[in-house]
Amino acid sequence: MKKICHTISCVALALAVSASFASCGKSDNKDGDQAKTTVKTKTKKADPGTLPNYRYVDSDSILAKYNLAKDYNEEMLRLQNNYENTERQRQSALEGLARQYQQKMQNNGYMNQQAYEADMKNLQQRQQSAQNELGQMQMNMQNQALEAQKTVQDSILNYINEYNKSHNYDAILMKAATVYINPDLDITDEIIEGLNERYNKVKK
Repeated sequence: MKKICHTISCVALALAVSASFASCGKSDNKDGDQAKTTVKTKTKKADPGTLPNYRYVDSDSILAKYNLAKDYNEEMLRLQNNYENTERQRQSALEGLARQYQQKMQNNGYMNQQAYEADMKNLQQRQQSAQNELGQMQMNMQNQALEAQKTVQDSILNYINEYNKSHNYDAILMKAATVYINPDLDITDEIIEGLNERYNKVKK
């Protein structure tokens, strides 16, 4: 989610902090009765009209609940399992071939040095072939993982930009970039719901 974080400018963050301090300054000017009222209503969800004009999202929750990200995670697990199965098969085959050549040597099955060397060369070639195959599989998995990550990030960024066209927030922050932020400013569930609704329509 690093790219999402980069879309949040320092200026927007500064505005958010300034708004927070301004809000605190106003609270200091209230009389005792008003202060008591504030304490009593602190646990209630604030009126959206009284909140500063910025919101935040929890990227971990989005990645855990966004169906596109979940589908890619399942695909990556499938590729990893396929790799591990292939690795076991190639290793078992090579170990079997090595045992076969070992038994052949113990039983004096080689008529001359050239025959033995030919088998050893064959074993080495198969080992190299297996290494190349597994290396290519690893590279493909890495490329697919990077592509999946980019697709998910771009999808989230695109949706948040579209979402904000109708909400006109000055900033949409990442929760991970803050020390504390008012929970009433959390729009994570709205973003997840919108992402999944859009994705499910495309998937159908």
